[in-house]
Amino acid sequence: MDAAPRASGTMRRALIFVLCLAGLAGLGVLAWVANRAPQAAPMPSQGRAGAAATTTAAPPAQTARVEVATVTAREIIDDVAAVGTLVSNGSVILRPEVAGRVAAIRFRDGMAVKKGSVLVELDASVQSAEARQAQAELLLAEANARRIEDLFKQQFVSSSARDEAISKREVARANTALALARLARTRIRAPFDGIVGIRKVNIGDYVRDGDALINIEDIATLKLDFRLPETYLSRLKPGQKLDVTSDVMPGRVFPAEVEAIDPLVDADGRAVLLRARLSNEEGHLRPGVFARVRLIVGQRNEVMLMPESALIPAPGQTQYVYRIDGGVARRVEIKTGMRRATEVEVTQGLRPGDVVVVAGQFKLREGMSVEVVQDGTGKK
Repeated sequence: MDAAPRASGTMRRALIFVLCLAGLAGLGVLAWVANRAPQAAPMPSQGRAGAAATTTAAPPAQTARVEVATVTAREIIDDVAAVGTLVSNGSVILRPEVAGRVAAIRFRDGMAVKKGSVLVELDASVQSAEARQAQAELLLAEANARRIEDLFKQQFVSSSARDEAISKREVARANTALALARLARTRIRAPFDGIVGIRKVNIGDYVRDGDALINIEDIATLKLDFRLPETYLSRLKPGQKLDVTSDVMPGRVFPAEVEAIDPLVDADGRAVLLRARLSNEEGHLRPGVFARVRLIVGQRNEVMLMPESALIPAPGQTQYVYRIDGGVARRVEIKTGMRRATEVEVTQGLRPGDVVVVAGQFKLREGMSVEVVQDGTGKK
């Protein structure tokens, strides 16, 4: 009874072992079939000579399509742009030197006035009376001095009496001048030819000494104050010409001339202050207006220029361009100078007439063939 169950267990284990071996064998067959690469049949038309030609053929040469421009040499004017503010040639706010009540206003707002014209009169009744009194005393003192002088010549009076009479006459003259000066201060006059502004008082107003009455501006000639970087200081001098434009007169250019250069350079902004003068006889411009300045600092001949788009920046201060020589791109190191609008000055590396790439240069390599599709003037 013990032998039968023992034999049955042995058979089951053998059967399980056989099934495991069969499963492993099936998995190996499936892996081999899946990983086996299919064999491609050779093309019937391809022979040994064709295969050899395919392996030895060189790749076609690369040709880049670019746009170019020509380096030119011409005369240029070195200029510098700035902004400034227009200032009156003469500007003052009229203020009374004595207190009083406004008795008369002799102008209309915004009218042109001449130097010495009375613009405002204060009540001068007291000053007028003092002036008349001083003049009367002067007449009496002069008459007494003449009589004493005659008597002195006849030796009827002493020299001290004559001196006293002369002294009283001089005192009377001084009092008269003082009274007339006080009377003159009640009349506010224009200090120069100009245009008056908008008055701030009316007839009957009481004003104190120092109160603002009216401003007057000399705008027949205007001053223009503007600043330039200190790097231009050695190239600046009085008498240089400049063009002035303003938004109040679009399209109009006003000629001006540098009048003075401030000897002190602004330490904060590293700029130098200049003052120019321009004629404004027609009165189109006004003080305080914003203006644009184009100052001519020099003129040069045979300056080489090319489009700024031809430049290829490199690390450091190095700059390159691609020059076209016989349909081939050559990388050339250059040095540049001033820049204006879309052009740059070439100081070293190129010659007038050289053709440089202005578009498509970033895909170029030294010695690469190029096809010009458009030049700098837009021609194909």
